[in-house]
Amino acid sequence: MKKGQQHIPVHQLALDYASGIAVGKSTPTQALQEDHSMQSHRHDFHIFLLVVAGSVEMELDFETYKLKPPYLLYIHPSQVHRVAKVKQATLYLMAMDTAHLQPAYLQLLEQSVMPAKPLVLSKTGIQPYIQAMEMCLTVYNSPPKKLHDAILQNYCNAFAGMVISAYMETNAAKSNATRFDVITMDFKWQLEQHFTTLKRPADYADLLNISSAYLNECVKQATGNPVSWHIQQRVVLEAKRLLYHTTRSVKEIAGELGFEDYAYFSRTFSKLTGVTALSFRKKNHD
Repeated sequence: MKKGQQHIPVHQLALDYASGIAVGKSTPTQALQEDHSMQSHRHDFHIFLLVVAGSVEMELDFETYKLKPPYLLYIHPSQVHRVAKVKQATLYLMAMDTAHLQPAYLQLLEQSVMPAKPLVLSKTGIQPYIQAMEMCLTVYNSPPKKLHDAILQNYCNAFAGMVISAYMETNAAKSNATRFDVITMDFKWQLEQHFTTLKRPADYADLLNISSAYLNECVKQATGNPVSWHIQQRVVLEAKRLLYHTTRSVKEIAGELGFEDYAYFSRTFSKLTGVTALSFRKKNHD
């Protein structure tokens, strides 16, 4: 964390790519070595990463991933991450703002894929993804002409769909989703949108037009934990992000997360993590 940093840096796609889409391929040691990638940050766009060779060590929401290729990784705009180390990496990267993603794909990403971890591929299984990314690159780098942006958007959405499908196939439960699973996915979608303002299970039951008891039954059957646990864990994750990556006071963070009572936020954080908010910040910066 940089000294005096009040907010988690958010890298904006529009600053460099007005079209809202960027596609690139990096050869060994070019990949992700810029200073801004090495510092913890968020993006205001969606990242689809395909690592073909070498290795990339990445920190993603307090977990470090050290995987050898080939693998896929999706990074959601809400996730705080940084590149810790790159070694002789060859990779493809596609960045898309939310407006260019098909709405159905966006909903699947937030309901069925998030939070995503690296997805390991076989050496033969990676080939269709490489071919798709090469097509995206070809269109992206071609001279602008009629329908260029629309064609690029369609190709990139096709690749995004392939990635989403791959993630969903790794979870057998998603392929035979029960009513419990469907309601739980809907709940998680709503939670991601409203966790700073809605803190009660009843709030989410109202959004889904079902009873609190039934929502809790569905979520507990699907995940093993009640609705209240998921709400608390989502709030705590965001609190940890802000404590670790910014210098904002605990009181400021409590306010941003929708807690009018700062003392209640402090008690809740301590109860759920086993340490005070200030102790968490100090421990992780020692």
